[in-house]
Amino acid sequence: MTTLLNVKDLRAYYGQVQALHGLSFSLNEGSLTTLLGANGAGKTTTLRAICNMVRSTGGIEFDGKPLNNRSTESIVRFGIAHVPQGRGTFTTMTVEENLQLGAITRKDSAGIVSDIERMYAHFPVLKQRHTQQAGTLSGGEQQMLAVARALMLRPRLMLLDEPSFGLAPLVVRDLFGILGKINREDKVSILVVEQNAQLALELADQAYVIETGRIVMSGKAKDIANNEEIRKSYLGY
Repeated sequence: MTTLLNVKDLRAYYGQVQALHGLSFSLNEGSLTTLLGANGAGKTTTLRAICNMVRSTGGIEFDGKPLNNRSTESIVRFGIAHVPQGRGTFTTMTVEENLQLGAITRKDSAGIVSDIERMYAHFPVLKQRHTQQAGTLSGGEQQMLAVARALMLRPRLMLLDEPSFGLAPLVVRDLFGILGKINREDKVSILVVEQNAQLALELADQAYVIETGRIVMSGKAKDIANNEEIRKSYLGY
């Protein structure tokens, strides 16, 4: 398989504090990969470093092209969409206006209209709420909107930071089912950071476990899920 994202010896800093200590990992095109670990392990920082939102050193390549020293905006234009923790919807704008904003870098008007309908097919509740202000949606609906807005970019890679955060278990399971469908049918590669290790491992192909800014375990998601010793030592279940 073709390597889409390749990260080598990634180190990241907040001021003088080093948060990542030489991470190296890769992600194949069309895959769904998860980064697992406890709070403060460095998962969110990894996504921010890929998007050049924190100071970092090391090598990051996307489809063979270096991302180092590129602006966050130019990284988005490469086809990398980032859904940060906390959803980040524009609360005073309607659902449909949020989706249109997700396509702000695109020029194909007909394609944008078509993709909005495609998002409504993935997330029917958004169709029902399309004229409603995003701030009035439930937490689960806002998370769905954040994912749909990112997909309006037509990304090749989507970075998801804690999509299950603050959501009811049934909503989480529905959302993860939709993410799996998007990965399979729309061929969008996904890198998801998640504390719900059990559910993430059910969804993913490949998994990396981060502890205090270092990768301590990697492998096929199903192998890690089936290894009780690894689960208890690193994932707490």
